[in-house]
Amino acid sequence: MTIFIKYVSTLRLHLKRKGREERKDTKFFIFLCVFAFFASFASFAFKLKQKNYIIIKNMRVVIQRVAHASVTIEQKIKSKIGNGLLVLVGIEDKDTDEDIEWLASKITNLRIFNDENGVMNKSVIEEGGEILVVSQFTLHAMTKKGNRPSYIKASKPEIAIPIYEKFCREIEKLLGKEIGRGEFGADMKVELLNDGPVTIWVDSKNRE
Repeated sequence: MTIFIKYVSTLRLHLKRKGREERKDTKFFIFLCVFAFFASFASFAFKLKQKNYIIIKNMRVVIQRVAHASVTIEQKIKSKIGNGLLVLVGIEDKDTDEDIEWLASKITNLRIFNDENGVMNKSVIEEGGEILVVSQFTLHAMTKKGNRPSYIKASKPEIAIPIYEKFCREIEKLLGKEIGRGEFGADMKVELLNDGPVTIWVDSKNRE
């Protein structure tokens, strides 16, 4: 801003030494410069303000290698698996088919099972393992302000359920068999024996 003011002052001094016609052209040029500057500044300020409110949408999962896992609802076992993966998934409104396909592929091909040398070098497909997928909206908790987590980023059921179901179907297609599922929105008791332990967090937007 200081540099811009100095530049305009220099031009004003220059104008005093010019003829009337030249002054007109120079004044018009200054007007354009000032307009461009304030338009850019207004755009930047708007984006800066919006940054506090814009929510980057992403699909988030926590993958755990387990010896066994199960989901119980109202004292009845809904699903259970043996050796394989327990996947907790958090869904947002703008998750796309690309997010679903990328995550499903990443989960089924992640090499986190031991080979014959005890090295994590096999995928759940190669291991012949099972997968249990449980919806978990708390993965999108916002804890920046106060001590009460906010879940405004998590999708509502009418949006999340179809995405969750499609995500499960995509994993089944890649795995080549049915997977275990939780129940969206239900009060679930999840039991597991983490093998390792091995726990991996994956985000469909960051993709780290």
